Amino acid sequence: MLKKSAVLAASLLLLFSGCSNKEEVKDDVKKAADKTVKEVVAETSFSEYYPLTGIGSEEATDGRAVAVMVNNHPAARPQSGLNKADIVYEVLAEGGVTRLLAIFQSEKPENIGPVRSAREYYIELAKGYDSLFIAHGYSPDAKSMLDKGYIDHLNGMAYDGTLFQRADFRKAPHNSYITFGNIMKGAEENLFPMNESPGSLQFYTEKELDTISGEDAQSAMISYSSEDFNSSYEYDDQLGKYKRYSSGEQTVDYVTEEPVLIDNIFIVETEHAIVDDAGRREIDLTSGGRAILLQKGKRKEVEWKNVDGKILPFIAGSAAPLVPGKTWINIVPTDPGIEQSVSFETESI
Repeated sequence: MLKKSAVLAASLLLLFSGCSNKEEVKDDVKKAADKTVKEVVAETSFSEYYPLTGIGSEEATDGRAVAVMVNNHPAARPQSGLNKADIVYEVLAEGGVTRLLAIFQSEKPENIGPVRSAREYYIELAKGYDSLFIAHGYSPDAKSMLDKGYIDHLNGMAYDGTLFQRADFRKAPHNSYITFGNIMKGAEENLFPMNESPGSLQFYTEKELDTISGEDAQSAMISYSSEDFNSSYEYDDQLGKYKRYSSGEQTVDYVTEEPVLIDNIFIVETEHAIVDDAGRREIDLTSGGRAILLQKGKRKEVEWKNVDGKILPFIAGSAAPLVPGKTWINIVPTDPGIEQSVSFETESI
């Protein structure tokens, strides 16, 4: 079970991990952690905090992260469960199609899907949070990684019709779903441990939220290969959160119609390369580079770094805090780059 001091110390360890002097790091981490713990305790009485959202809870917040490959084809929308994901990566697959890697830890949706097939870079992203990885299908390289035991996983190719169920209101390959109950059942059957929580990310304290600055970013459009896969975000001043849209349609849950509401939008520019005749890609998730961070209707230029498999924002070499809540990470190719892929508006809704 993660106590506040352990959670905050873990995040601060991440912040100072780039220092070369180990004893200096230990001293800096201890001082910073003690200071942050005192600030947080003064602000709130929560006894627990979820590591990937920074949201406080009176109940236990431990538990392994679960990363699910979610279909983002127009025929698969609206999806199920995305509104409960702590972190979602949106990344190109073959052609101009984007897929979503939804990481769940603080909330457990009843149903998730449609579930789609794995690619090696999605597996790497899931591994960064030591997640149990859920997919239905795989590319040859992804299959090789899974067969070698690179990550604990459940795949619909082995459990189609058992742990994974086909919905009758959609056609294959857009109709594979899994319940969270079946995820836990599959984990138990395969002896996958599910109690260990991921390390905590770094978050603003309540007092620090008013210090967020930057250029106005009430609206953002991220263009991929076609209008069908463009993602847009609109900031709602009353909610203090971003709403998400695909091709102009708001992203909501298929059953409950609850909207996806986002606190951090992290747009990352990376090298992409087509590597085979099927249009499969290699994506550089290690080198770091340019990025934009949207929070509270503001945007700022940052850089991204890969820290133990996690894609995180940095400013002037230091980890940039996240607003407590949900985070979406859009990965775009360096060609055409952020300038051509992303546009902003300043009018609020």
